[in-house]
Amino acid sequence: MTTARNSKNGGRARIEARFAKLRGEGRAALVTYIMSGDPDLETSAKIISGLPAAGADIIELGMAFTDPMADGPSIQLAGLRALDAGITLRKTLAMAANFRQHDTETPIVLMGYYNPIHAMGVPEFLAAASASGIDGLIIVDLPPEEDAELCLPAIEAGLSFIRLATPTTDEKRLPAVIANTSGFVYYVSYAGITGAGAADADTVAAALARIQDHTDLPIAVGFGIRTPEQAKGIASVADGAVVGTAFIDVLRDSLDDAGKATATTVDAVLDLTRGLAAGVASADKGAAR
Repeated sequence: MTTARNSKNGGRARIEARFAKLRGEGRAALVTYIMSGDPDLETSAKIISGLPAAGADIIELGMAFTDPMADGPSIQLAGLRALDAGITLRKTLAMAANFRQHDTETPIVLMGYYNPIHAMGVPEFLAAASASGIDGLIIVDLPPEEDAELCLPAIEAGLSFIRLATPTTDEKRLPAVIANTSGFVYYVSYAGITGAGAADADTVAAALARIQDHTDLPIAVGFGIRTPEQAKGIASVADGAVVGTAFIDVLRDSLDDAGKATATTVDAVLDLTRGLAAGVASADKGAAR
């Protein structure tokens, strides 16, 4: 029987293997962000379970938090729905562990804020995350100056620690951002909160060229990708296209008047995944490295 537990460096290996596979296929990754527990634990688990077959290459699993300062209204409300439904960090990890029982190849990256991890305790969290088959972490409120807090222990535990670079990350700051990053670099296509703008492939391409001078890691681009056409544009210049708010909005629009899942909720999210995956697959990678 396959267990969820990662071996040392197991999480990094799974992410590296996925990007290597995609490079061999000549295409970028579709990275899908889903808030764990939204709109309820059962529906959320069904969505996550269905994402790989629908075309998701990497799953970002949101950790609900009461004060998500970098998130726009859609993701904030998704977190509140999840919290109202009873999600916790431990239940999020259990959801990942259940996923790992039938999928040992698709990387899962936890994305969120440090407070819930700190409350659980870093050593306990890292042990539980590794045992659950988590591959990496994106913790948006821990800068490089705080690497000893979680980043370095996570790397020691075999997890990737994925940093965000933004249009305001200048040449002086970029080396610090890249220094302990592993797995991939997450480039935020515009300054601001999630869901507030649109990604422009030409502008992104120029920014990625600058980042590529500092790292050989894959670069995935997020914020402002909602449609297959936008995903295609970003996939033509980047190693991955990250989509979040579009999934949250499609899920929200499928709910009933009481905010509960309906018979269409799972299919709505997976149908969008299929469309975005088709857009990514159709991209001309000639412009990317």
